[in-house]
Amino acid sequence: MARLLSLFAGLWLAAAGGAPALAAPVVAASAFADWAAVVVAGDWHAADGGPTEGFDNARRDVTLALGRAGFQAGNIRQFSVRPERYGDTRPEKSDVRGIYNALVEGVGRARSGCLFYLTSHGLPQGAQVDQGILRPAMLASMLDQTCGERPTVVVISACFSGVYVPALAKPNRMVLTAARPDRTSFGCGQDNKYPFFDDCFLSSMPNTRDFSGLAGAVKECVRLREIAEKMNPPSEPQIWVGPQLRPMLPLYAFEKGLRPD
Repeated sequence: MARLLSLFAGLWLAAAGGAPALAAPVVAASAFADWAAVVVAGDWHAADGGPTEGFDNARRDVTLALGRAGFQAGNIRQFSVRPERYGDTRPEKSDVRGIYNALVEGVGRARSGCLFYLTSHGLPQGAQVDQGILRPAMLASMLDQTCGERPTVVVISACFSGVYVPALAKPNRMVLTAARPDRTSFGCGQDNKYPFFDDCFLSSMPNTRDFSGLAGAVKECVRLREIAEKMNPPSEPQIWVGPQLRPMLPLYAFEKGLRPD
């Protein structure tokens, strides 16, 4: 499967202008061994303004889950608003320039695909990253300049995060958001280990084969969680998959080691 995936991806990138047409395929250790990933916790405040570890818990554990899925640790960069608190995971400081630089460096080293994951508070204008707002057009520009035509998965866990879909929707991308553009998401209290969406992402990943299956499982998990906890109106996570990436997603299968024994 790894050899087939590498050949398929090499030909696809060549057609898109991302690699020479006669480049020899590289056999990867996993489907994601040559993918760059950035995982960002954009805030440390709960919904009531008090402190929460929820976003950083999600940042840490999503990174671990990606590693079990087949991403290489050296190709994943983590960001936190309070990096000095997390010596065990050694994240970098969450700021837009640093995140952009990490994408530039990441795609220079890992050339086959990109993943961007942000968990934070959100506004109709975009998601919070420290004291600023990462607006959809800005993120789209960052990804255009770095990931380019590579297969790219973008996950935004924040209120109103559906606002990112129109700006990010491209043929080579998958976009998964925690809410519609006009809805809040839930689970950002001081006592929540993770926001609901991040919790569902983490709990669903071991039981799904690839990002396509994971997106549907996360959406259903969030729906059931909100019903159980009587949260209204429902956040309605959004899924968008570009036509160029859609037939390729089954080839990017999570490592079997991700599943629990």
